[in-house]
Amino acid sequence: MKTVLFVCHGNICRSPMAMFIFRELVRRAGKENELRAFSRATSTEETGNGLYPEALSELRRRKIPVGPHAAMRMSPEDYRESDLVFGMDDANIRNLKRMTGGDPENKIRRLRDESAHPGEVDDPWYTGDFETAYRQIYESCEALLRRLTREEAECRR
Repeated sequence: MKTVLFVCHGNICRSPMAMFIFRELVRRAGKENELRAFSRATSTEETGNGLYPEALSELRRRKIPVGPHAAMRMSPEDYRESDLVFGMDDANIRNLKRMTGGDPENKIRRLRDESAHPGEVDDPWYTGDFETAYRQIYESCEALLRRLTREEAECRR
């Protein structure tokens, strides 16, 4: 089973949105036995807090199932247990590389770089635009799932 970790600063907006979106896309594709996802923070500022209300509203509006969530900071074990680690912006990537000693296993990437529109996922904590963040994350998660599915098919050949 391949494990994907989504990371943002506080683990209350973008990274849990990505986790729930990716989980739903994986479920729809019937790949639950092949792919799993979870999310973490680079900071401890929001530890224990739930999904930010506007992020929760956007996911519910889009009919994305949401389960329990409590913000957690990424640990060394999280890095070791993950096959891929996706930060939402360049600050997340810098912090992740610092936290992991420079990404020795080359797992860390920006999520939007999976999509046709590489770059950072806009931070709705500052912009208030949860719809744009949702669209950027959804597009990126779709592209990620396509890539992982294609790679798995190629490995089976």
